[in-house]
Parts: sequence; C-alpha cells; structure tokens
Amino acid sequence: MARLPRDELGTKGSVRGTRERRHRGSVPLLLTLVEERQTRADPARAQRLPAWGRVRISACFLDGEHQRLGVVCVPGGGGWGGAGPQAPGPGCGAAGDQAGPLMQLSADASGESGLTQLLMSEVLKLQRKAQDLTQLLSSKDDLIKELRVKDSLLRKHQERVQRLKEELEAGSRELKRCKDENYELAMRLARQSEEKGAALMRTRDLQLEIERLKHSLMKAEDDCRVERRHTLKLRHAMEQRPSQELLWELQQEKALLQARVQELEAAAQEGTPDKSSPYIQVLEADWRQALREHQEKADTILSLRKDLRQGEALRARCLEEKEVFELQCLALRKDCEMYKDRIAAVLQQMEEVASERDQAIATREELHTQHSRSLQEKDALRKQVRELAEKADELQLQLFQCEGQRLALEGRLKRQQLETLVLLSLPPDLEATRLSDKGGPANRDGPQQPPEALQEEPLPPIPNNAGLSGGEPPEKERRRLKESFENYRRKRALRKLQHGSRQGEADWENTTGSDNTDTEGS
Repeated sequence: MARLPRDELGTKGSVRGTRERRHRGSVPLLLTLVEERQTRADPARAQRLPAWGRVRISACFLDGEHQRLGVVCVPGGGGWGGAGPQAPGPGCGAAGDQAGPLMQLSADASGESGLTQLLMSEVLKLQRKAQDLTQLLSSKDDLIKELRVKDSLLRKHQERVQRLKEELEAGSRELKRCKDENYELAMRLARQSEEKGAALMRTRDLQLEIERLKHSLMKAEDDCRVERRHTLKLRHAMEQRPSQELLWELQQEKALLQARVQELEAAAQEGTPDKSSPYIQVLEADWRQALREHQEKADTILSLRKDLRQGEALRARCLEEKEVFELQCLALRKDCEMYKDRIAAVLQQMEEVASERDQAIATREELHTQHSRSLQEKDALRKQVRELAEKADELQLQLFQCEGQRLALEGRLKRQQLETLVLLSLPPDLEATRLSDKGGPANRDGPQQPPEALQEEPLPPIPNNAGLSGGEPPEKERRRLKESFENYRRKRALRKLQHGSRQGEADWENTTGSDNTDTEGS
C-alpha cells in the first residue's frame, strides 16, 4: 500500500477534497472522503481520541484501465502541523456509517495493522462490488444496445405499420369510393330499367291509342261515306221534285177553286133559292156528291199521307239500321283483315319454326349419323389396335425368343472359346487321354486335331430361358463362367479316368448338357 508523504498532505493536516489520478485514459472514481476533525476548538476531545484516530484515509481511487483500487493512508501522530490528533470521518466511501463502529472495534483490538487489514477487506469488497457493477454496467450497455437495435427495428416496423395503415386507409377509401360508384351505377341501372319499363308501358299504351284512333278513323270514314250517300240521295230527291211552273199552275187552280167556293158561300148567304127548283136540287146533289168525293179524297189523301209518314219512318229506320249494319260489317271486315294478318304472321312464324325444327331435326340426324359413324370408326380402330397389340405381343415374343437364342449362341460361343482355352492349357497327358477317348482309332492314326476344329463341334441346344442371365454384370458372369469351367474340368478329368472310350463319350455329352444346366442354375 502506498503512503503519501507528510508535505503532500499540507501543514495544517486537512484534506480539502479528493485526488484524481488519471492513468492512460482511466476515469478515477472517488469512493470516499475523509473529513478532518478540527480539534483546536475542543482539546479535551483530542485527548480522549484513541490511537487509531491519528490514522486517516486520504483518498481512494479506481483505476479504470487496470480495474484496481488504490488506498492512501496516513498514520496519525501527536498532531500534524500543531493541529493535534485527527479523527476519521463518519464513514469511508461506500461503507457509509456502518463501517465506523467496525473500524473502531478493529482498531481498538489490533491497532494500525488491524485497521489496515479492515480497510483492505473493505476495499476488496468494494472492488468486487465495483467489478460486479462494471459487469452489470456492461450487461446493461449490451442490453441498451440490443434495446436500441430493437427500438430501431420497432421504429421501422412502426413506420411500416403506419405506412400499411395509410395504405389500408387509402385502400379503404378507394374501396368505399368504388362501392359508392357501384351503388350509383346500380341505382342508375335500376332507374334506367324502371324508365325502360315505363317507356315500354307508354309504347304499349300508345300502340293501343293508335289502334283506337285507327278504329275511330275507320268509323269516321264510314260515317262520312254514309252521309255522302244520304247527301246524294237528297240531291237526287231535290232534282226529282216538281218544277216551279207546275207549282204555279197548282197554286192558280187552288186560287180559282177558293174563289168559286167563296162565291158559292156568298150566294148561299144572300138568299136561299127555292129548294124546290130542280136546278137547285141538282146543284145541291152535285155539291153533296162533290163534297163526299172531296171528303173521300181528303180521307184517302190523309191515309196516304199517314202511310207515307209511316213508310218514311220505316225507311229512315231501315236506313239507320242499314248504316249500323254497314258499319258493323265494315268493322268486322277490318277485324277480319286484322285477324287475317295476324293469322298470316302466326302462320309465317309457324312455318319459320317448322323450318327451324326440320333443320334441327336434320342436324340431329346428321349428328346421330356422324356419332354412329364415329362409333363404327372407333370400333374399327379398337379392332385394329387390338390386332396391332396382338401383333406387337407376337413380335415381342419373337424378339424375346431371338434374344434368348442370341444369348444362348453367345453363351455357347463363350463356352467353346473357354473350352478351347482350357484344352490348350491342359497338361499333355490329359490332352492325350482326351484325344484317345474322343477320337478312337482314327485320331490315333491321324494327326492331332487343331483347336479351331474343336469349335465346330455341335453343342446341345440351350433353352430360351438361358438368356435371362444376359442382364448380369460382366464381372459376375466372368466369375460364374470361371467357376463352372473349373467344375467342368474337374468332373471331366474324373469321368475320363473312370470310364472307357464310349462311356466317356456319352459322359462327355451328358456332362456338356448338365454343365449348361449348372451354369444356368448358378
């Protein structure tokens, strides 16, 4: 532990503050401050202070670079600078007020060394606590960095969410606008449909009004025609009435007759003649007869006039009925023409529908014919496909047979080549034995048969299933052939030694077939 010299502490023995030491960018941490107890005002108290009161801690600092604590302690004496003994402050750094009694007890027990140990232990505790705080601070810094990163990410996400919200609001506004436009278009469409229906109703009403006006026009034309006829009749009657001269003559005759009647009445009033005279009697008789005739004629004229009036009334009524009947007949004719036109239109439509029906029936018949033809073609094609499939199966079988024969021939050729190689590699005694067994006397007398002649020896036929092993790998096939030929040589040598020439030849043929079978089985 480093001790500060007395001259650095000052003559008055007071510590005014903390010493800050910087070691290569390290930040000193002031842990504790020891206050100076002034004993000048209270010398009795200075006498009561124990020996450890003269020991004081000047400063503690934390080296940030080396992570260590430095403690500067100054031992007490009879007084620094005549100031008298000094007592420690109420606490030391982070130990606070709780370290005072403990330090006092330790100082009473062991003096300066115990106080030093106690201070070192406290300093170590503070150092560990500072390390823990440093670790906690570093972890907090890391946490702060992570939180900053998360905060930046959160801000980005918030900005994105805000942007998405704005886009969503814009989309919702656009959707609302589209819905409003769609609703307006639907309303306009409904309004147009209603207007169309109303226009159709008005058109139907106008058509009915046109029909009614046409009917009224036809009725007016009929009335006009009837009036024209009546006018013509009146004109004809006016033309056939008596002339003015005839009327004048009749008026003159009427005036003469009236004058004569007046004369006769005047004569009758002037005096009555002798009724006994024959002339007067004759005149009276004539007058009475004329009066009776006149009365009869008047009655006849009256009855005729009455009959005439009745006839004219009947004629007028008949004419009216005739006109009504003519109007009804004309209306019926118009209705008949209208219904005739309608019937003609309906018949034309029926003819068109019938022609379309005939065309549809013809099209259906053509489709049925095409369908039946396509079914027949399909059946024929199926038959051809079946025949071709059968031919393909036959050709496949032939191909398999040819492949089997080819593989069998290849196997026979390989066996012959291997036999030739084996015979060439046999020792001379086995070869002589084979030649004596195979050739008989002819081979004994003649020269030795060359190896090429051995390949022309007929081999027993190989079944078709021998080609099934054609798909094996060449190494496996070579190994299998080698083993089979070794077995073949072994069996052949044993049989040649045991049996005679003929029996050996038969055994040779059987062994060839059995070896082929063993070769196939293996």
